[in-house]
Amino acid sequence: MQTDEAVLGNGEERSSFGVFCEDLRSSLYFVNASVQEVVFASTTGTSVPCPAAGVPPVSLRWYLATSEEIYDVPGIRHVHPNGTLQIFHIPPSSFSKLIHDNTYYCTAENPSGRIRSQDVHIKAVLREPYTVRVEDQKAMRGNVAVFKCIIPASVEAYITVVSWEKDTMSINAETKMFL
Repeated sequence: MQTDEAVLGNGEERSSFGVFCEDLRSSLYFVNASVQEVVFASTTGTSVPCPAAGVPPVSLRWYLATSEEIYDVPGIRHVHPNGTLQIFHIPPSSFSKLIHDNTYYCTAENPSGRIRSQDVHIKAVLREPYTVRVEDQKAMRGNVAVFKCIIPASVEAYITVVSWEKDTMSINAETKMFL
């Protein structure tokens, strides 16, 4: 039995990606590289395939990064017979960090051996109302005041401040405002 190692351009080795038996009637391999991060809206859910194949057919399983095999949670998480991991859409009240913001990996196994995918971080983004606000500042008349846009932590990674306005008038960086 032979195992090939993948070596990235930076010289870093990755886990085994192919196993081939001497009789050439048995093999185990990844069809393509798995994604490393899946970010999805909690209102839509997501599906992540395990991109492995082999002869004879492979048995596919999903695990948490802690090496615990995952189990189906009805209406929340399901592993299909073809190895696809499905995370169903959920209301914000059903969010579980263990399921909806965690690192997973899949394995494929047949008589040739067993291979492991790269880690895949799966993260649900909760779709819920939020409000941005301007942080209060104090300054003496004639001095500079710097204002900061406060964005809730739950959406901060997905929001970019693109403009500032005062009374519906756009303010650019060169504009001096006297209050």
